[in-house]
Amino acid sequence: MEYIYAALLLHRAGQQITEENVKKVLSAAGINPDEARVKALVAALSEINIDEVLKSATAMPFAPAAAAAAAPAAPQEKPEAKEEKKKEEEKKAEEEALAGLSALFG
Repeated sequence: MEYIYAALLLHRAGQQITEENVKKVLSAAGINPDEARVKALVAALSEINIDEVLKSATAMPFAPAAAAAAAPAAPQEKPEAKEEKKKEEEKKAEEEALAGLSALFG
């Protein structure tokens, strides 16, 4: 992750994401950079528009949170209903496991 963070820091500062710059950022953070990882990162990021990726990434996490906040609270289930659901789920999982075993042995 620290390699990605270094690249994002360089991008935010308006610097080019080069092997030398990534190494400098990692060294300044007290990390001994791995040459192969730095080369792979720079090569991978050379064909990516970081601004577009950041825009699409920041739009995603907020949508589910907003929908959850707007939705009314679900009514509380009775303890008996929860136990029944749990038993049904356990039985279903057990049946699926047995089906998987039967598929192995024909």
